[in-house]
Amino acid sequence: MTILSSFFLGIIQGLTEFLPISSSGHLVIFHDIFNWQTADNLAFDVFLHWGTLLALVIYFYKDIIRYLKAFLKSLIKWEVATTLDQKIAWLILLSTIPAVIVGLFLEDMINIIFRNLLSVAIFLIFVGLIFLLVETFTQKKSDLKSLTWSKSLLLGLAQALALIPGVSRSGATISAGMALNLNREVAARFSFLMSIPIVLAAGIKKAWDLRQLALNGQDLIIYLAGLIAALLIGIITIKYLLVYLRNHSLNIFAYYRIIIGIALLIYLLLK
Repeated sequence: MTILSSFFLGIIQGLTEFLPISSSGHLVIFHDIFNWQTADNLAFDVFLHWGTLLALVIYFYKDIIRYLKAFLKSLIKWEVATTLDQKIAWLILLSTIPAVIVGLFLEDMINIIFRNLLSVAIFLIFVGLIFLLVETFTQKKSDLKSLTWSKSLLLGLAQALALIPGVSRSGATISAGMALNLNREVAARFSFLMSIPIVLAAGIKKAWDLRQLALNGQDLIIYLAGLIAALLIGIITIKYLLVYLRNHSLNIFAYYRIIIGIALLIYLLLK
């Protein structure tokens, strides 16, 4: 792998991790069709993962500090004046539970069953259709004040489903939030906030798996190029996706997913 190819893959990661089009699904596509073996390299995967995590932390650092303070205060005293912040902090924590359980006990099985082009094609199309449905039939007017414990748990279940390649973490949680009548931008913001603990936990796990692997200086420079690309493109993608969702629907992502999914099915039929 060269620095240029590492940087390019970092750009792909930074885009697809946050746009609702499935980063894991695109990794399967690039790996199976274009034979990008490096996409499965543990070390490279860890660096890209930490790049997108840093993008989340940098962009949402004010929210992270705000809700972390509220959470710590709630452990001492539940204050009426900050009830909403404390409530949201606990709802974010609650929403991570389903993904933690599924990740610990079912991730290997999910990868065996669903990490293939046919499955990716099906879920790209299926979730794309979900986007069109929630855009058509939901009100999308509520803010974070409307979130309840049960709704947060449902968003957590949606996040857990995103372990299936082709679903998309942001796509599943944003559309689930819209189905619960959150407006698009609020649903996206909460989606990114609730993903931070999961992405952090996954990054720590992957880094632990990497603990015995020795990297030489050249490999480190190449992998850092991917991390930097994922970080920079990730921040830009988060910023402009939130701006875009203020006044635009998910339909463009739905059409993209459906087109790519159908193209994959045609490819598999002709293969």
